[in-house]
Amino acid sequence: MEKVVLAGGTGFVGRYFEKRFEQLGYKVEIISRQSVHISWDDRARITEALEGAALLINLAGKSVNCRYHERNKREILHSRLETTNILGEAVDLCQTPPELWINASTATIYRHAEDKPMTEEAGEVGAGFSVDVAKAWEKAFFSFSPAATRQVALRIAIVLGKEGGVMTPYRNLVRFGLGGVQGTGKQMFSWIHIEDLFQIILFLKERQELSGVFNCAAPAPITNREFMRKLRKSHHAPFGLPAPKWLLELGARIIRTETELVLKSRWVIPERLEQEGFSFKFRTMDEALTEL
Repeated sequence: MEKVVLAGGTGFVGRYFEKRFEQLGYKVEIISRQSVHISWDDRARITEALEGAALLINLAGKSVNCRYHERNKREILHSRLETTNILGEAVDLCQTPPELWINASTATIYRHAEDKPMTEEAGEVGAGFSVDVAKAWEKAFFSFSPAATRQVALRIAIVLGKEGGVMTPYRNLVRFGLGGVQGTGKQMFSWIHIEDLFQIILFLKERQELSGVFNCAAPAPITNREFMRKLRKSHHAPFGLPAPKWLLELGARIIRTETELVLKSRWVIPERLEQEGFSFKFRTMDEALTEL
C-alpha cells in the first residue's frame, strides 16, 4: 500500500484528496492543527510519516478569505513559509524521502490580465501583497533541493467542487437574486474542477521526468460576466442584480473579506500540462457546472 502525506489536509481540497486517495487504495496520513492528526509541532512524527512516502502534498496555509489587515497578512505569509520549511527539514532527515513533493502555490502570482493569458514561460508576475506571498512561498519551497525527491509547485486557479469552496457563496448569491455581474464583469475567471486537480496530481506522480512549476487551470477561462450568466442559467435563476465595485467594497467589509478575490483578472492557461499530454475531463465551464 503506497503512502500519501497530506499537509494541511483538512480543508476543502484536502478532504477531497483524502477521500479520492483512499478510494484508490492509498494509505493517507494528515498533518494539521487538529488533534486527531499529526501535529505540526511534532517534528519527529512528521519525519516518520514522510519516511518511505510515495507522495507529499502540501496544502497548508491560512485562508486568504479574510480582511488584509496587518495581523492577517502576517499569518497568511507565516503559515505558508513555516509549514513549507518544516516539511523541507523533515524531508532532509528521511532515510527514504518521498519520491515526489508537491507544494501548492497560486495563480494569483500573475498580474491582473485582461489583455492576454499567462503561461508558465511567458506569464508576467504581478505586484502587491498576494503576489509577494506567492513569490515567497515558491522561494521557500525551491530553497530545498533534496536529491531523491522531485519537486513540483502548482499555481492553482479557483477550485470548483460540490462540497465547499467558492461554489457555496456563489450559489447563495444566485439563489437570492444577487448573481449579476461583479465589477465591470470584464475580469477573467480562471478556474479548475477539483477532480481535474486530483488527476493532475496522479499524472505528475507517474511522469517522473517532470518537475518545476505548473499552472493548474482549465484550458477555457471565461469573463466574470459570462461565468455569472452560466451560473444563473444552471440554477434556473431568471435574473441577477449586478454588484458595482463600490458595493463589493462595502459588502467585503461587512463579511470580512477582500474584493481582490472577485475583481482581479486571472487569465491563466495550463500550457505545460497540455504540452505534456494531460487531458482535462472538465475543459469548459458548461461541463463543470453540469457536474457540479
